[in-house]
Amino acid sequence: MCNCKLEGRERQTNLRDANMQWDFWSLNPESLHQITILFSDRGLPASYRHMNGYGSHTFSFVNAEGERFWCKFHFKTRQGIKNMTGEESANLIGIDRESHQRDLFEAIARGEFPSWTVKVQVMTEEQANTFQWNPFDLTKVWPHSDFPLIEIGVLELNRNPQNYHAEVEQAAFSPSVFVPGIGPSPDKVLQARLMSYPDAQRYRIGTNYQQLPVNQPRCPVMHYQRDGAMSTGYGGSSPNYYPNTYDSAPKEAPDYKEPGLSLGDVVADRYDSRDQDDYTQAGNLWRIFSEDEKNRTAQAIAGALSGARQDIQMRQLCHFFRADADYGQRVAQALTIELDPAMLQQNQQNNPQPITI
Repeated sequence: MCNCKLEGRERQTNLRDANMQWDFWSLNPESLHQITILFSDRGLPASYRHMNGYGSHTFSFVNAEGERFWCKFHFKTRQGIKNMTGEESANLIGIDRESHQRDLFEAIARGEFPSWTVKVQVMTEEQANTFQWNPFDLTKVWPHSDFPLIEIGVLELNRNPQNYHAEVEQAAFSPSVFVPGIGPSPDKVLQARLMSYPDAQRYRIGTNYQQLPVNQPRCPVMHYQRDGAMSTGYGGSSPNYYPNTYDSAPKEAPDYKEPGLSLGDVVADRYDSRDQDDYTQAGNLWRIFSEDEKNRTAQAIAGALSGARQDIQMRQLCHFFRADADYGQRVAQALTIELDPAMLQQNQQNNPQPITI
């Protein structure tokens, strides 16, 4: 897994350190697609209302016949995409550090309820077996041309909280809380989060955090969790064990059982991502940018990368060139680095050795 949120803070000063940040990224090329997004226009949305949202993880759908399909969720803004330049964002943060939260609250207060069209991509288990990339890799996307977006609904924000702490700070989300028909996948990062997120909420809010009004389900729920710190008596006097002979106690619902997941010829080993293709998707993304956006992205990357050591710069440039030669050239020019004439041919051959100047 690559952590593209890495700040790279120096251990002694606790200041952001370009060497640490780019050293990590350049040694984890699976970060390249996310880095391209981060430093492009998409990395500086003008507001929460004017940006898309992505589930990122691969989840599963199970239909009435018990057939499993893999899926990814997309939330497409209905307000249109709006972004800022680096200069605009720097000026804004100097004036208002709560600009995005203020914009969202005031828009809802005016009755201009922001909304997003909810869409999904769907992949069969058979398609997953032959997909070019690991379909459960968080650092990869599914091309829309192969797996088109299917509209399934609308998400709308139409009420502001009356008490921010009660309704926002105490809200507890976990990817392990599913409704029947939706489930997890072998996505390695998702699998870790299925267990770690509920534990984090129990530590942060309390063992009975699901009894808080903001976290209570809207429909009746029957389970065997009882008592503990700050319990409101949820479940009353009904039994807290299973199996039991009480007709009113919750029972298994075989209709909602997920089909078994074949693990094939399994070998327990450390995951090695070095053989995967980390460049095609980043290159495809680069090529859909306009000329102006390419220049802005290259300048933004150079601004961040310029503070790193030269050997780190050169290693990272290798990744840009492998994604797209124009991508690498523009970043190199923004860094005022003169490249070895043999470098282009070297990187076209996907040579892992650092380029030289």
